[in-house]
Amino acid sequence: MIADIADLLAHVARLREGRERIIIGVVGEPGSGKSTVSQALIDRLDSAAVTVPMDGFHLANNELQRLGRADRKGAIDTFDAHGFVNLVQRLRARAESVVYAPDYVRDIEEAIAGAIAIPSDTPVIITEGNYLLAQDEPWNRLRELVDEIWYLDTPADVRVERLIKRHIRFGKTPDHARQWALGPDETNAQFIRDTRKAADQTIDVLAFSRSL
Repeated sequence: MIADIADLLAHVARLREGRERIIIGVVGEPGSGKSTVSQALIDRLDSAAVTVPMDGFHLANNELQRLGRADRKGAIDTFDAHGFVNLVQRLRARAESVVYAPDYVRDIEEAIAGAIAIPSDTPVIITEGNYLLAQDEPWNRLRELVDEIWYLDTPADVRVERLIKRHIRFGKTPDHARQWALGPDETNAQFIRDTRKAADQTIDVLAFSRSL
C-alpha cells in the first residue's frame, strides 16, 4: 500500500522508464478522493501529465430522464462506456497530434465536449473514475490499454461526509444529500469495492493526504 506522495512519484518514475507514454487509472468509491490524488500528481508532474476524468462520459441529464435512470445517476449504466474506452484507445495509439476529451462540470451537472486537450507528446495520462476495474464489457478492455490501475482506500465515514458536503454544495438539501450519499452513492460504492482485488496498487488516502 502506498501512503506518501514521494513514494507515488517514485513509482510513476519507474513506470515511465523506457516508455513514451504511460496511462494510469485511478479508481475509488464515490467521495474517496480520486480528483485530489490525481491533481496532486498533476501539480508535481507539471506539463508532463494530464487528467482525463471518466465523469466526462456521464450521459446527459435529459437522456437519463428518457432512460428512467436519473434517480441513480453515477451507476455504471449511466455512462457512455464505449465512448470512454474508445477515447482511451486513441490515447494509447498516439496516432493524432491532439486528442480532445470531455470534462464534467459539477456546477451544471453536465459533461462538456472537447474541454481537455491531450497532445500526442504528453507522457503521463491519469484517467480517474469509478468503474475502471469493472469486468463488464466494454470496461474490461481497459486492462489492455492502461499500464496500471490504482485503488483508493478511504474510510467509509470520511467518504460519506465528503459526499454529503459535496451534494449540498451543488444544490441538494441536507436531507436529500444524505439520502443520496447513503442510497445511490452507497450502491455504487459496494460495486466498486467488489472490484478492488484487481487493482495493481492501493493508496491509503488519509496518509497520502497528510504527506502533501
